[in-house]
Amino acid sequence: MRKLLAIWVGKLLTLAGHIIGKKSSSSPGEYALRICPDLVRDLNKYIKKSVIVTCGTNGKTTTNNLLCSALEAKGYKVLCNRLGANMLNGVATAFLQAASITGKLEADYACLEIDEAYTRIVFDYVKPDVMVITNLFRDQLDRYGEIDITSNILKEAIAKVPGIKLVLNGDDPLCVQFGREAGAIYYGISEKVLPQLDDTKEGRFCPVCGAQQKFNYYHYSQLGDFYCPSCGFKRPEIDVEVKNVSLKTPMRFTINGQPMEINYKGFYNIYNIIAVYGALEAVGESTDGFEGLLAGYKPQIGRMQEFAFKKPVILSLSKNPAGFNQAISTVNTDDRKKDVIIAINDLANDGRDVSWLWDVDFDKVKDENLNTLTTTGIRKWDISLRFKYADIMPDFITSDMKEAVLKALDTDSEVVYVLVNYTALFPTEGVLNELLKERGNE
Repeated sequence: MRKLLAIWVGKLLTLAGHIIGKKSSSSPGEYALRICPDLVRDLNKYIKKSVIVTCGTNGKTTTNNLLCSALEAKGYKVLCNRLGANMLNGVATAFLQAASITGKLEADYACLEIDEAYTRIVFDYVKPDVMVITNLFRDQLDRYGEIDITSNILKEAIAKVPGIKLVLNGDDPLCVQFGREAGAIYYGISEKVLPQLDDTKEGRFCPVCGAQQKFNYYHYSQLGDFYCPSCGFKRPEIDVEVKNVSLKTPMRFTINGQPMEINYKGFYNIYNIIAVYGALEAVGESTDGFEGLLAGYKPQIGRMQEFAFKKPVILSLSKNPAGFNQAISTVNTDDRKKDVIIAINDLANDGRDVSWLWDVDFDKVKDENLNTLTTTGIRKWDISLRFKYADIMPDFITSDMKEAVLKALDTDSEVVYVLVNYTALFPTEGVLNELLKERGNE
């Protein structure tokens, strides 16, 4: 009865949330777990085939949802926390929303995005068959601490599920370390694609012996063809291999010799795509026609999301140094005249510590096609100061995102990029949708 009551309360809260315009991605589960703490403990018994979890600093929402879409395109019923609520209450919300009022749930697969710091908690309730780890970068230092703390949490979680299949980014030494004992499917990009710029590397030191690693080539941060000259730890043999990369729109490349063409922006999206390819192989699903499975996928909010004004406005979530550097790189590959708006908040979900701003290569924002730069958000003065030290003076500093967007829309640029961190994302989306109603594509 406690379980049924929890599901009923969760469903009512979901309905109430939708009525007042909330997404209801985690709070229904939070209240349901208070009623029945074991609500999701037996989730595995409802899943006919496999439970697949996706973790990692960047790309886990895109990877998880893309995997869900690929499985649904094959005709499967999939349980998924699509909105990115990735703690235990988010998993509980996804479960109760998919369950019937009698507590029954039938699904072929579960695709669950899980916060790295919560894996050891969630794995006490849900036993995944497959675990995808996308990458490990510094993120929210006041919450996660340094990367070795996150690595230790993930090792503890993996040890709780004997026989778990790992799908790991073979270009990231911090991910490869998890497969040294358990074995894994590794995915990677097996050629030099990007200019070899001296950007910030998160995992410079070997996770085995602590010596500084070297690279035959790298893509960004610590991702690349790495090796340790001291102990011999190195990039493993790659099972899901990308070659023949063209970053022009649309992007083209091959996966294990299979040609792909996608309209997504951002080099980093190749990693998300091949993580999905690896996960499909891990659960024994065919990858024939994989390009077609990608065609119907629509990225989540803020993943280079385009709004159709008189000139396009592109919204991108960028919440840590590695993510921001890749967003800036993507902006700079666009040779149109552009306005750039950057919003930084420091609420609890962002992390209160904004010292990470000094690890972002903001000097690269100033390319020859930059028209105006606007800074906004709760920490607008911090990001403006950071730009000053990069010898870039913002053209506008404002607390009002709507004002920032209106100014950019009225310039003679050809495109507007809005880069925001986490708690600025949904309010900015709201502003852009409101302006679409007011102005359309005038």
